[in-house]
Amino acid sequence: MAKYFDVHPDNPQRRAIGQVVALLRDGGLIAYPTDSCFALGCLAGNRDGMDRIRQIRQLDDRHHFTLVCHDFTQLGQLVYLSNTVFRAIKAVTPGSYTFILPATKEVPRRLLNAKKKTVGVRIPDHLVAQAILAELGEPLLSSTLLLPDEEEPLTQGWEIKERLDHVVDAVIDSGDCGTEPTTVVDYSTDEPEIIRKGAGDPAPFEQ
Repeated sequence: MAKYFDVHPDNPQRRAIGQVVALLRDGGLIAYPTDSCFALGCLAGNRDGMDRIRQIRQLDDRHHFTLVCHDFTQLGQLVYLSNTVFRAIKAVTPGSYTFILPATKEVPRRLLNAKKKTVGVRIPDHLVAQAILAELGEPLLSSTLLLPDEEEPLTQGWEIKERLDHVVDAVIDSGDCGTEPTTVVDYSTDEPEIIRKGAGDPAPFEQ
């Protein structure tokens, strides 16, 4: 049965955040809010957690997972950024964007796109997600909480608890989330390609 954390959206309770982080470090899988929609998250080194995300969402091996970072210091350890790309991403971050970039050797091989050696990264503009990431001190391996055969992600914590009670270890609820996933921008070369238009304004990356 999943633990349920009712967390204040503007002043996340430190005790609750500490309990969530302890659960993650113990190999747990959480459903947590972001600035776009709810996501599933676990530690990047948690193979079982990644497999559970695949099972919940019925994903194949081609799915691009995202490493959700607290800040640019973390992000810069995971991906290669030219000065041009850095400036473009910095201008809209934190925000509702996922960027696909060439991965450094810090990223486990199983998380990479097999052909391009890229990985998705993002820095969310959400106080609760940021509180978890700050306390954790490392990125979260994440995927949008979009269930198979459903057109929109789940938006309410109580419903997630009800439907995923036996397949996640915790649900973090800080009020309704949006239903629009991030805008995804592929920066595997220096020229941006918009893969998905979502919550982030795509205009800065349109040619």
